[in-house]
Amino acid sequence: MEWKDITGVITKLAPMIATGLGGPLAGGAVAALEQVFGLDTKGTLGDKQDAIVAALSGATPDQLLALKKADLDYSAQMATLGFKNEEALAALETSDRDSARKREIEVKDNTPKILAYSITLGFFGVLLFMMLATVPAASRDILNIMLGTLGTAWTGVVSYYYGSTNGSAAKTKLLAASQKV
Repeated sequence: MEWKDITGVITKLAPMIATGLGGPLAGGAVAALEQVFGLDTKGTLGDKQDAIVAALSGATPDQLLALKKADLDYSAQMATLGFKNEEALAALETSDRDSARKREIEVKDNTPKILAYSITLGFFGVLLFMMLATVPAASRDILNIMLGTLGTAWTGVVSYYYGSTNGSAAKTKLLAASQKV
């Protein structure tokens, strides 16, 4: 099972935690999942995702029940913070991006544009270099790390200027919840 498959399962069993995973409060949602499955995952987000996928793939009925309870607890915690439902939690991410865009319009700051162009040129420049040049073995790992970092940053740039996949995620949730024809 892969992460995208697991998020569909989490959405059905624990919708509030699933919504939290996609926004700026993802740390709390991941912590809730780690607590349910008794994970003490250190490392990258990918390491945490892999551990959660493995735990959920072999989840016992008691763990699934604990996941449902964790979702209710997480919902109560988010409600005390002012997020009554999944829509309010998702709106946090939208308002964060909207405020950054409004600031850019008001201040007429060129920094976001300069960063966007620099990241785009850097990403495609390193990618082109790695495709066309013979990369020494000693430099290959560091270039792969640089390419991954630039790729992640470039995804943020595209998300900032063209929107994120929230609409796609909402559509996926609706399709998953709908009855099969």
